[in-house]
Amino acid sequence: MPETPTDVVDDFDTVDSDEPTDGDRKVVEDERAELREFIKRLSPDDIKSGGWFTKLIAHALGSYTDKVNWQYFQERYRGVPADAIVDQRIKIATRYAALEGGLSASAYSAAVITTMGSLGGSSPATVPAAIATVMVDVAFITQLQLRLAYDVAVLYRVPLDLSDPEDTWKLIRVALTIKSGELVRGGVTRAVPAIVRPLIKRYYSGAVLAAAKGLPFVGKFLLQRSVIKIGIPLVGIPLSVVMNRYSTLLAGRHAQAVFRNEARVIELAENTIKGSQHPQLMLWVAWLVIMADGKITDDETLLFRNLVSLVRDHHQVVDEELARLVDIDPAEVWRRLDNEPGDLCEIPGIAERVASVDGAPNKFENAVIAELRDRCKSRAKHQRGG
Repeated sequence: MPETPTDVVDDFDTVDSDEPTDGDRKVVEDERAELREFIKRLSPDDIKSGGWFTKLIAHALGSYTDKVNWQYFQERYRGVPADAIVDQRIKIATRYAALEGGLSASAYSAAVITTMGSLGGSSPATVPAAIATVMVDVAFITQLQLRLAYDVAVLYRVPLDLSDPEDTWKLIRVALTIKSGELVRGGVTRAVPAIVRPLIKRYYSGAVLAAAKGLPFVGKFLLQRSVIKIGIPLVGIPLSVVMNRYSTLLAGRHAQAVFRNEARVIELAENTIKGSQHPQLMLWVAWLVIMADGKITDDETLLFRNLVSLVRDHHQVVDEELARLVDIDPAEVWRRLDNEPGDLCEIPGIAERVASVDGAPNKFENAVIAELRDRCKSRAKHQRGG
């Protein structure tokens, strides 16, 4: 049994078409068979409480993450840019999702909803057959999207430590597009045919979840969201195929947008610190620019965290005073600027890069950059004896 549904694909020629191959069908059927065994080990309470999701996380990501790393992709797609590989992984995943939807469609009927409601009266050792079929579908799509998002993170070299609860939640939120409002408003649904968009928007509506509510809460949410497919009788296979396909496509595109942007910010941090002669001063200047407008965006937070980490790792500098700072005083930064030895010609450029991390610099950031540029010019002129 392959660790990932995409393991059967060895080159790009096999994924250009939307038509499934015999190899695709075999992988999907094998994965469904494995998940049926997983579902058999669940109790009705696991399903009704959402506890199944906690168990699926371990099942889906355990040995998979040990195998799938950057070296794994390098061996398979040597020399191919990450964007191209991500695009193909998404195409493959959406094809498998559609195949699985067709295989599970027979379980989608109004009768299944009734059965789901009666789970509390079931034997604690057994799960009704109809529910088991639905659970295979939900577990398949959930596992597929989790692994796809993980693949995307690895391909963009965004570090994820799944032994860290914070990183695990990050992967879950990205993979399952939990902040659905952003997904719909952000225009990602343009990838979906217009006729399907109302259904997709309904599928994702109201999906904002608080991480503090825990993994079982996510499990309950995923089952409720699947009722969109189950609760429309007489539509059958076409609806199942469409919903599985496009929900996975959107999940993949969402993961690509999130992790590609994070890779961009990490790259910016690395380029900013590269060759810097004034790493400690750079951190004070970066923080002054970030705080110029009194707001901190997610990209600014990510950039500064990476700058601090890189300065610590490459220059063995840990600035406890900056770490304890509540309000930054520009006068303190100017004092540090005046007392810093050496050529400071790099500092204005660093400030410009920091200001650009979340878009064009605003008027407050531009004011700080202009002040830095003037002070550095005056200093250089003074050092030349002008």
